[in-house]
Amino acid sequence: MGSLDQQLHIFFFPFMAHGHMIPTMEMAKLFTFRGVKTTIVTTTMNAHSISKPIQTMKNLGFEIDIRILRFPTAEVGLPEGCENFDFIVSNPGVDLHDKFFLATTMLQEQLEMLLFECHSDCLVADMFFPWATDAAAKFGIPRLVFHGVSFFALCAEECVRLYELDKNVSSDVEPFVIPNLPGEIRLTRKQLPEYSKQGQSKPELTKVLKAWKESELKSFGVIVNSFYELEPDYADFYTNELGRKAWHIGSVSLSNRAVEHKGKREKEAHECLKWLDSMKSDSVIYICFGTMTNFTTTQLKKIAVALEASEQPFIWVVRRENEIESDEEWLPRGFEERNEGKGLIIRGWAPQVLILEHKAVGGFVTHCGWNSTLEGISAGKRMVTWPVTSEQFYNEKLVTDVLKIGVSVGVKEWGKFHGDEIKSEDIENRIRRVMEGEEVVEMRSRARKLGKMAREAVENGGSSYSDLDALVDLIKRRK
Repeated sequence: MGSLDQQLHIFFFPFMAHGHMIPTMEMAKLFTFRGVKTTIVTTTMNAHSISKPIQTMKNLGFEIDIRILRFPTAEVGLPEGCENFDFIVSNPGVDLHDKFFLATTMLQEQLEMLLFECHSDCLVADMFFPWATDAAAKFGIPRLVFHGVSFFALCAEECVRLYELDKNVSSDVEPFVIPNLPGEIRLTRKQLPEYSKQGQSKPELTKVLKAWKESELKSFGVIVNSFYELEPDYADFYTNELGRKAWHIGSVSLSNRAVEHKGKREKEAHECLKWLDSMKSDSVIYICFGTMTNFTTTQLKKIAVALEASEQPFIWVVRRENEIESDEEWLPRGFEERNEGKGLIIRGWAPQVLILEHKAVGGFVTHCGWNSTLEGISAGKRMVTWPVTSEQFYNEKLVTDVLKIGVSVGVKEWGKFHGDEIKSEDIENRIRRVMEGEEVVEMRSRARKLGKMAREAVENGGSSYSDLDALVDLIKRRK
């Protein structure tokens, strides 16, 4: 029994992209609140983005630290400082994807040295590091996989993988029902991630996918940033039908807000939240497409035209990279002057969780990245779905077809970060549907009910709170 009283030490190793690092950081905090010593492993450039919140936690007396790996940019021919995948997406003219992933495979030896030196009891590593399972096994410690997606997406992806699309679907635009997956979910081959299309993937990509799958099956299990009440059929399918060990501990951002009561200073400092205080309840549409979506100048202008035509108060977050162009190139002439007091454009970072939680915000136009989707769900908001890449079409189906708290903007094709071209009239129509259409009352009721479930899941005795307790206890007993 004595070993159960010894403090656990868990390593967290996120993929080097903001959409992976942020939830991993939030997850590490949750374990720290349970008395676990946690260490975030990342590279020099990426450490800068998380050093401040880690220092804040340390100042509060929590045991959390950073350990640095050297990212081998020169060895693989990457530009100096290219240590985050967001950099690659922001520079679409140069294809550096393969080099970046090659560089990540060269981190294994450094990670193993840290595991040896620090006597870690468990390694939580991103799915993009399939070699992490073998690295952990060398030291007799369990490796947990973090995908950063929903149970629904995990199940849909596996069902598609097992389905012989080339034999059963005649064209890229023919709708098919994802076999064996609960809910009669329909997609086309054009909406699938590139790596899901049998016979169309690059040989090296097929090899990587095989490594990911084998690594997951050999691992101790999977951590999912979700809560059971959100997708019970798919959580059960993943464990019972697909035979995976998994723990749902989300929403991790909501969990930390409940524990830390954070964000007060952010709220006081950011002008958009003061502006929201002056708006009517449930009246504002929030538009944000994450850190990786690169819309064209033409598409940005269509969004602006649609926002103005919809006559809805709005907050629109535009990626900082678009500032290389003058406003005149992507905004209709006089747009900001005409919409002064009625809408805000935020260029760059925005306090998304705080914006979504504000009572003035009623709807959310989103790219359906899982972090954003879950934040919208947890805040009880209706959504206009605009998937672009990765597993985002799966997330759209969860929001529109399963949860029925949103409408699709009408994207037909997986877009590799650049997106489909959508007409202004279609964008305007969908915004009006979630803000003032006939479906609003029912969608609002469902969305608010899910938001309440999300809060209850992370409270003491809730499903996510209890699952995290069970996981920590299991790792202690294994130690």
